[in-house]
Formats: sequence, C-alpha cells, structure tokens
Amino acid sequence: MTKAEEKAAFEKPGTPEFPSEGFIQILRSLAGEQIKSGALKGYLAYVDNVSIGWCNVNDRANFPAESGNGARFYLPPEKREKIVACFEIAPEFRGIGVATALLRRAVSDAKAEGYTAIEGITRKHGKRYEWDFTGPARLYEKTGFVKVSEDDKTAVMRKEL
Repeated sequence: MTKAEEKAAFEKPGTPEFPSEGFIQILRSLAGEQIKSGALKGYLAYVDNVSIGWCNVNDRANFPAESGNGARFYLPPEKREKIVACFEIAPEFRGIGVATALLRRAVSDAKAEGYTAIEGITRKHGKRYEWDFTGPARLYEKTGFVKVSEDDKTAVMRKEL
C-alpha cells in the first residue's frame, strides 16, 4: 500500500494494535480486497481442498513507488522483474517443502511469462518468529537464488531468469 492507503487503513481512532486479532482481521480484509482487484497476486497450496500455504509473488511494477511500510519493491514495467513479497505456511505443514514448491512454481511461471529476474528479501536473525513472512535465505538458496546485497537486518536474494 502507499503511505496514504496505509494511513487510511491503520491510523483511524480505535484501530487495534499490532499483532492483535483485530489488527489481523483488518489485514485479512485488505488482502481480500487487493486479491479481488488483481493488485495482490500469488500462489496457494492445498491439501484436501484446504489452503495450507500462500506465496505472494507479483510484478515489481504493481507495487507503489513508495510504500507505506518502507518496502522498496517497485521497479518500472520495462525491467520485467518479479518480487516474492511473503510466504505463509500452516504450522503443521512447515518444513516439508511447501514453500519450496511454491517458490519453484513462481520461478517457473516468471520465466515462462518472459520476466528477466525474480527477487526475495529475507530477514536476518537466529530463529523463526511468527511474523517472519519473507522466508529464510536457505529457501531461496536451494532454489538457485544468490545473495546480491545485504545490510544488518535483511538480505536480497536474486535469481536471473
């Protein structure tokens, strides 16, 4: 979201605090609206008709040039790059390859669609925590991504297509 969109969604009187259930409901509602409009794209993994995983992958040109949360995903359309913005895997399905399968599919589709590269931004820390939605560096490494830059908090993983 842009800064203005984020302010409109979260800076109203009575807005629940992060990470309360009320705040999460606002996020779910916004994501639903963005999916319906086509602004939010990605992949779902299912087991027995139940969604167990999500990977948000989108053309970098579809992101705002200056997002509300400070993410710098935007690139002009002529760059033809995609970004992996987040993963969410149901706890009981973590560690068995669901995120890897989603990422491999995203890479395959990006290549087939004529994109030149795909990137993901990982957080650097010692252990997983609930809001670690970017995926670990090792996930990207095992699917052929390489680290192209880093700072003390994040690393940019990239795969040329």
